[in-house]
Amino acid sequence: MTTFGFIGAGNMAGAIVRGAVEAGFTSGEDAATFLLTSAHESASHLAEELDDERVEAVDDAADLVSRSDVVVLGVKPHVIPEVAAELAGPLAEAKPLVVSLAAGLTLERLESLLPDGARVVRVMPNMAAAVGQSMTALAAGTEASAEDLATAQGLMDAVGRTAVIAEKDFSAFIGLAGSSPAFVFAFIDALSRAGVLGGISKAQAVEMVAQAVVGSALTVQAEAAKRAETGSGRTPADLVDAVCSPGGTTVAGVVAMERAGFSTAVIDAFKATVARDRELGA
Repeated sequence: MTTFGFIGAGNMAGAIVRGAVEAGFTSGEDAATFLLTSAHESASHLAEELDDERVEAVDDAADLVSRSDVVVLGVKPHVIPEVAAELAGPLAEAKPLVVSLAAGLTLERLESLLPDGARVVRVMPNMAAAVGQSMTALAAGTEASAEDLATAQGLMDAVGRTAVIAEKDFSAFIGLAGSSPAFVFAFIDALSRAGVLGGISKAQAVEMVAQAVVGSALTVQAEAAKRAETGSGRTPADLVDAVCSPGGTTVAGVVAMERAGFSTAVIDAFKATVARDRELGA
């Protein structure tokens, strides 16, 4: 019976709590408890919305820490130093696992703000956590155990897929999964506008393109799983070839995209994202 304490109950923290409840964390013999606190009314509103006896809004953050096995820092990065200072005593006494959602705060920085020996796991979800389809990266601090990492990963599995990576690769992860939803949204919007040019309404075009993107992504995942199990699954490049009949419409479109610099633009977007993240973290 694990007790998760969330300091901050904004969009991302709220998505994680909702996902965990929907995944059954608060039911069964080993039911978990979720304690929520926030500077505004978001914690109480979330507890009211979920209407689960194991989800409780509390006013006192120090009390939340003392009752929690896992403390999730869901506040803005610039607020964390203040929160860590205010809760230094309870954190030192209770010694919970600390899971940070804060973008840009390294494990080294987090550990310097927390009491000596603090067990920290840094996680980086993306906005699709709100619909249970996040891609989340995790990295463990120097004092965190394999069990601590598994606990954090289990929580984040409730809102999508997870990957444990070296913290040095977080900037690359942002380019691949943190910022890339914006790239995909831009692609969906551009292709939908092309649909309008072709005589289809914008709303209908968006629906068509979005479903095509969902189906394509699921196909890539299915083939990757098959490749991992049997070695016979197709790569994304193989799937492009499978859709491109000789002399057909699709290959004409693919060649036109490449002539316009599609792959180069995607790679440049990734590089710019990584470079900017490293500038911000410098």
